[in-house]
Amino acid sequence: MTIALTGFMGCGKSHVAACLAKKNGCFFFDLDETIQIGEGASVTEIFQTQGEASFRLLELEYLDRIFSDYADFPTDMVLSLGGGTILTPQCADLIKQNAVCVYLRASVDELVKNLEITGIEHRPVLAGTNDLRSSVAALLAERA
Repeated sequence: MTIALTGFMGCGKSHVAACLAKKNGCFFFDLDETIQIGEGASVTEIFQTQGEASFRLLELEYLDRIFSDYADFPTDMVLSLGGGTILTPQCADLIKQNAVCVYLRASVDELVKNLEITGIEHRPVLAGTNDLRSSVAALLAERA
């Protein structure tokens, strides 16, 4: 079985997925990390040089590769998705076909607190924001 965790940036997907995989002896993938390693560039660098549309295509490519390469893997898998992965219909379809998807939800206040702690410099969707709370609230509403 594959469990895919989704949710807004800063909700704890990567942390929860890593803990869940360790606790259950599962294989763990962080989609953003997998892309960064494969492309030799950070998510922010990819956004800056290639744009968001290109990054979303990379998410689809790497997600398809993960599901294809590990379809017959002898252990369960926990996958941490990027905050916007499920916004791409093809990604959402792949996830529906290959995983149990769990949505991690947090309040705007909790998300802002977490994002302030981790920093938004590696969060290209929030780049240049002057009002983090308003930006988070607006993105959450848009993605709902």
